[in-house]
Amino acid sequence: MIFLMKWVISSIALGISVMIVKGLHVEGVFSLIAASLVIGLLNTFIRPFLILLTLPINILTLGLFTLVINAMLFYLASYIVKGFVVENFFSALAGSIIMSIIAIILNAFVD
Repeated sequence: MIFLMKWVISSIALGISVMIVKGLHVEGVFSLIAASLVIGLLNTFIRPFLILLTLPINILTLGLFTLVINAMLFYLASYIVKGFVVENFFSALAGSIIMSIIAIILNAFVD
């Protein structure tokens, strides 16, 4: 039940970020839901490994390189999900930041 609620919140956050950021496009609701699932799975399984791998750079940049990792995973999700398009890296960066902020706000209301 908690997983389903987090997935719905992630889908809503992704939908809002697609409306805000100009370089993000979703062809339909199914693509939106699939993209939020893929982003969640990438963040769960690949992100910890990437953060550990890039730990020296992350320490040197005081944690700001984590934003780059998030944007790369966001961009990778557009290659995996048909119908979810990220035009460039900066759109992925802005989309991942906005999606994270909106998800934090929505999770605060749900909890």
